[in-house]
Amino acid sequence: MNLESLRDKLGYQGALLAVAALVTSAALALASRATAPAIAAAEARDLQQSLAQVLPGRYENDLLKDSLLAPGPEGEVTVYRARRAGKVEAVVFQVTGYGYAGRIVCMMGVDRSGRILGVRVLKHSETPGLGDKIEPAKADWIHRFEGTFLGDPPPEKFAVKKDGGVFDQFAGATITPRAVVKAVKGGLEFFGREKSRLLDESGSRP
Repeated sequence: MNLESLRDKLGYQGALLAVAALVTSAALALASRATAPAIAAAEARDLQQSLAQVLPGRYENDLLKDSLLAPGPEGEVTVYRARRAGKVEAVVFQVTGYGYAGRIVCMMGVDRSGRILGVRVLKHSETPGLGDKIEPAKADWIHRFEGTFLGDPPPEKFAVKKDGGVFDQFAGATITPRAVVKAVKGGLEFFGREKSRLLDESGSRP
């Protein structure tokens, strides 16, 4: 095989590879476009379920369409607002703690007075049998936050018992509940700082 024919052959193979890559990219783009609505709908359903777990009662508005961004300790926080007769009666937002195995993402609901309506852990990687007691399916511990606010218990007592607070820790896994308690306390502090804006007390709508 001479050098010229080899060059022609290599050029032909390169063109085929380019065409194949182009076709593959187009197919992936079409597939992504076709599945995007279904994925978005599934994500919306999951979010609705998470909101419902920390927000008991009935509200008149669609929370997914009544939200705002507020500055939090780790960046902007998306806050979903629940209304009755046009008035914001409760808000829901995510908070994050750092446990033994990494980030612990929680969703919490707070009424307009600053009282916790519910807390649920959305994501974590804590040790099964120890740290996973933060899940309501494994233990009732997460329900301990319901009805509390910064004042009951006092801020200095909003901690695990090992740190002088009122919340139980887990045998052999203090780091996990400590992280969740700290995250929830931070969420209440965030609500206190941004209360007027979150409750739309200025009368403006998003």
